Amino acid sequence: MALTPTIYRAVIALSDVDRERYERLQVTVARHPSETAERLVARLLAYALAYEEGLVFTKGIAAGDEPDLWRKGPDGRVRLWVEVGLPEPERLRKSARHAEQVILFTCGSNRQRWEREHLPRLSQTGNLTIYALDAMLLQGLVERLERGIDWSLTISGGTLYLTVTGTTLEASLPLLLQPGG
Repeated sequence: MALTPTIYRAVIALSDVDRERYERLQVTVARHPSETAERLVARLLAYALAYEEGLVFTKGIAAGDEPDLWRKGPDGRVRLWVEVGLPEPERLRKSARHAEQVILFTCGSNRQRWEREHLPRLSQTGNLTIYALDAMLLQGLVERLERGIDWSLTISGGTLYLTVTGTTLEASLPLLLQPGG
């Protein structure tokens, strides 16, 4: 018998001072049986950090040719492609050829090694932005993970302030690569 995904319902009060975006996000996200809790919270955090109208979760792990999140235009073309984790650089370069904008939120136990090895070569990709998600922040979110997620996220000056179950977690969001340099 195949294992079924676990469904999480999230409400995120987003105050992104840096982008002047203030939203109350409500989303349902499925956790694939092979997905770690860390990856799930990283995907949800990426959703809030990259949020714009029309951004949706894809089939993700279940569909290897799709990102974790995307926003398509009325013509069906991918406007925004969002990845989480440590994908192969060729995957990012390929997605950059087909999407207007690509954002990667790096996370995982080999993150620093991945960044050393791949950032220099990826710097030539003109529409790629890469951020580093803080491992301690992700761990704090995993420790407080419930099926009904209620976050209050404020982003100001490149710092995240995330309140969950009465505790505020704080972390920086380093920009590792931006278009044009």
